[in-house]
Amino acid sequence: MTSGGCRRLVVMRHAKSAWPDEVADHERPLAPRGRRDAPAAGRWLREADCVPDLVVCSTAGRTRQTWDLVSDELDATTPVTYDARLYQAGARELLGVVRDIPAHVRTLILVGHNPGVQGLVLMLAGEADGYAPEQARTKFPTSAIAVLCLPGPWSDLEPGAARLTEMVVPRGAKP
Repeated sequence: MTSGGCRRLVVMRHAKSAWPDEVADHERPLAPRGRRDAPAAGRWLREADCVPDLVVCSTAGRTRQTWDLVSDELDATTPVTYDARLYQAGARELLGVVRDIPAHVRTLILVGHNPGVQGLVLMLAGEADGYAPEQARTKFPTSAIAVLCLPGPWSDLEPGAARLTEMVVPRGAKP
C-alpha cells in the first residue's frame, strides 16, 4: 500500500460511543455498535498491511477502548502514547502533535475525535487531491480510517502536503 519513501499517517475516528447519564464526555464508553466496529477496523488495518510503528491516542475513554479493540486484531505489539492534546483538538493542534513524531516512525496511527480528525485529513490532503476532499469532506463517521501518504519527515509536514490513499469505514457484523 505504501511507496518506498512514503510515511503513512493513519487517522482514525473512535468507534461509536454511548451517552450514559451522568458520565462526563471524556469518560464516555463505546456503544455496542462501537464494540463491534472497532475490531473490524483492526482487521482492515491488518489486511491492508497498515500495522503502525506508533499509536497516538486521545485520553478519552471511547478512544482508549477503540484502540484496545483494534489492537487485539493486529499481529503486533505497538507502542501507544495517550495524549491529552488530542481530546477536543482542532486540525491545527493535531498537526502539531504529528509534527512531534520521532523521525524513525514510518507508520503512525492517530486515534481521535471529530471534527478535528476530519479537519486534519482535509488540511493535509489539500485541494489538489480530488478524491481526498470529496470523500473526506462528505462525512467522517465513527470508525472511519483515512490513510495519508506523506513525502517527507513528520517535522516538515505542511497543509496540502499529503495524499489520501485510502478512506474506509469498517463495520462489524450485527449479532
